[in-house]
Amino acid sequence: MIYQRQLLKELSWTAVGIFFVLLMVLVATQAINLLGRAASGRVAIDAISALVGFWTIGLMPVVLILTAFISVLTVLTRYWRDSEMVIWLSSGLSLKRWIMPLMKFAIPFAILVAVVSMLIQPWAEWRSREFAETLKQKQELSLLEPGVFREIGQHQPRVYFIESFNADTGEAKNLFVREKDKNGRESTVFARHGQFKQVGEKRILLLQNGYHYNGMAGKADYERAYFDNMTLVISVNTTVVDPRQNRHTIATSALFGNPDPAYRAELMWRLSLPISVIILALLALPLSYYNPRTGHTYNILVAIGLFLLYQNGLTFLRDAIEEGHIPMLLGLLPMHILMLLLFFILLHWRNQPAMPLYKLLFSRNKGRS
Repeated sequence: MIYQRQLLKELSWTAVGIFFVLLMVLVATQAINLLGRAASGRVAIDAISALVGFWTIGLMPVVLILTAFISVLTVLTRYWRDSEMVIWLSSGLSLKRWIMPLMKFAIPFAILVAVVSMLIQPWAEWRSREFAETLKQKQELSLLEPGVFREIGQHQPRVYFIESFNADTGEAKNLFVREKDKNGRESTVFARHGQFKQVGEKRILLLQNGYHYNGMAGKADYERAYFDNMTLVISVNTTVVDPRQNRHTIATSALFGNPDPAYRAELMWRLSLPISVIILALLALPLSYYNPRTGHTYNILVAIGLFLLYQNGLTFLRDAIEEGHIPMLLGLLPMHILMLLLFFILLHWRNQPAMPLYKLLFSRNKGRS
């Protein structure tokens, strides 16, 4: 029908504009956040552009959900404001006839959200963490400059001085390493050769042909020892992220049948996202009601409130599943059923805009068919 084609056309163009606006806000917010973390040394500066891309993919389901919801709400509110919906109802037609064209718009969004949340998002989260850790490791080594004293390490800082250093291979010559333990004893190492390596979860420094001095500053108790080979642990837990060890990075296929509450909660969340697209698009139909005589935009505030209630309710149920308080199916269904029931009540009410809600709830009149 003509009205369906016109509605889909307007929804599509509106969705494109809203999507790009939300995307720009998201990218700018994440870039500012990462720049702040890079300034404090928690993120490698070279990783910012790549991490913004990975984080954008990770938040894409929320952006798509908001795009579909705001698009339907915006277009249908204009219909009410321009009295097109009033003419529709005056012609004896029901608002239920708008459900089918809305589904033609919302279902592709739901499929896209499902693909992103179940397939692309876990991969992006895993690559984001892996990339950030890899660059962080490289950044630590890049701090070493020949002929310059550098302090590296947070939990156990050491002062390094290297005469020559190759950041690609990790090989160094004529090294000086100094550290101080909790008791104030100083340890100083001189070595002719050294190499930084990654062994398991540890990053180590292999030293060859050198001397080790150990003692308390200001006291004549220094010990001197010659060594052919010596190993210093630079940092631990530096291996890249294993996607099987984190619920956000694990593949969706591995979540099915897994009894772990954290994995069940993650599966519930990924299944809820595409379902919420359809339900929010339906809710936007009665929530778009606008009375041009009053000029009040209370419907927008109510829509925002219901969206926040919906998302926070899903988050609350996800946390309850993760903590083992409720099974997954019990956490998956309640919010969706509640919002779907609310949709039918509001739709029945908006079919008769002149009737107060409390009268409608206690009336036997079922509205227009």
